[in-house]
Amino acid sequence: MEISKHTFFITGGNSGLGVATARHLLQLNANVVIADLNIDQEKSVVAESKNQTLFIHTDVTNTDSIEAALSRTQERFGPIHGLINCAGILVAERLIKKDGSLFNLASFRLCLEVNLVGTFNMIRLVSAQLSNNQPNNEGERGVIINTSSIAAYEGQIGQAAYAASKAGIIGMTLPIARELGRKGIRIMTIAPGVFATPLLSGVNDSIREDLEKQIPFPGRLGKPSEYAALVQHIIENPMLNGDVIRLDGAIRM
Repeated sequence: MEISKHTFFITGGNSGLGVATARHLLQLNANVVIADLNIDQEKSVVAESKNQTLFIHTDVTNTDSIEAALSRTQERFGPIHGLINCAGILVAERLIKKDGSLFNLASFRLCLEVNLVGTFNMIRLVSAQLSNNQPNNEGERGVIINTSSIAAYEGQIGQAAYAASKAGIIGMTLPIARELGRKGIRIMTIAPGVFATPLLSGVNDSIREDLEKQIPFPGRLGKPSEYAALVQHIIENPMLNGDVIRLDGAIRM
């Protein structure tokens, strides 16, 4: 699928991987919708390309919020051609804590609601719109890209909720690809390794250095721009469908 003059809806588009993807697609002459609860960066991103950018305060756990955002997108840019799901939260909590208290079940549910159910709901609602698009020469009507994590494969202590939510995204990728392929819609998932994003902002220098040492090459944290570059390739390569790509420098935790 071409990127130029096409419209892409990015959840979690105001920070980390999402904002890097938004800026990258804007450089490729796309229309970009930044859907996020976080409004801190909204002015700076939109100011870079006002005619091609729309920020919408969006809650991926709320169907009404999503539908309103999709409606505004169509009013501004017309049909949506791609969805990039970057919205997510990190819940780090042990099952049994040192004081004997247990994992807060509400925290587990929230993590799944945002990361997994929110991603599925976005796919559900956007795919209905993509299926109405005019197909290109390949018969393609749209593309969906999800964000999982290497924690889905190698979750660490305290990552039970996060790993479960990200594993769920991987698990639904192929069955959805099989269904939506009949409508000319592709779906892929990226599983990033350890990236320099706000999710790691609370990590101290010693832990950060230890993580970097575990990455065979390059020996550093991933750059959000590298995630954005992979998004571009997935959009442009019609043979990428129904699979998961690890983007992790060969780290195995």
